[in-house]
Amino acid sequence: MQDSKNLPIGVFDSGLGGLTVAREIMRNLPMEQIVYFGDTARVPYGSKSRQTIRRYSRQIVRFLKTQEIKAIVVACNTATALAMEAIREEAEGIPVIGVVEPGARVACQESRKGRIGVIATRATIGSNVYSEAIHAIRPEAQVISKACPLLVPLVEEGWLHDKITDEIILRYLDEVLEYGVDTLILGCTHYPLLRSEIRRLVGDGVRLINPAYETAVGLKRLLEEHHLENGTPRRAGEPYPYRFFVSDEAERFAGFANSVLPVDVASARIVQIEEF
Repeated sequence: MQDSKNLPIGVFDSGLGGLTVAREIMRNLPMEQIVYFGDTARVPYGSKSRQTIRRYSRQIVRFLKTQEIKAIVVACNTATALAMEAIREEAEGIPVIGVVEPGARVACQESRKGRIGVIATRATIGSNVYSEAIHAIRPEAQVISKACPLLVPLVEEGWLHDKITDEIILRYLDEVLEYGVDTLILGCTHYPLLRSEIRRLVGDGVRLINPAYETAVGLKRLLEEHHLENGTPRRAGEPYPYRFFVSDEAERFAGFANSVLPVDVASARIVQIEEF
């Protein structure tokens, strides 16, 4: 029987944005294997109901369990916000970590004035999940939230360094910055790909929190707590231990993945996720 420490980590997202979380796991936990699923047929999640997100998430967890995973990373803010209870129930004891709590915790630690901004999809903002997570740690904090629905399609279109993208970021952030926030959570997994643009536009006085990185750090702690960390390094010449699955548009996914990840993604396999 395979040692559970050598099993892969299941990572899933509504589509492409969760690759920023996978990237941070690759960088910070280089000995871990990853099975990534992107629900590219049913993206975006940000405009769908709680009931639908829970159903989708359960299907994905059932698929990931067929891959003999040792932990699950919910690399989607919307699924973390709306479906974590259903995900943990479906996981049946497999450790699960989402992207909200790690980012909220670090924002609370870093904020000097307790004025914390959150930008995310409409569903994530509407759920108040970041506000609740922040107030659980710093009850006195002021949380200023803003839905930024146009940023995801701009990222997926590849308009990362574009005048139009700058104008839209400023349009969204003007309202948040008016409140004098000193910390800003990039509450959608696509947004770290705009980090340099957002940094330039908000200035050095605002601390940017990347939940993708903080989730990788939190995953490391979670694996250690459950004695599941892999201590076997990859030998020179061995292929990278990463597998990619999607529900549609495998070629587009691979192209985007190669622009984000530190490894080459030759292909992704299509899964009929509705069957799970």
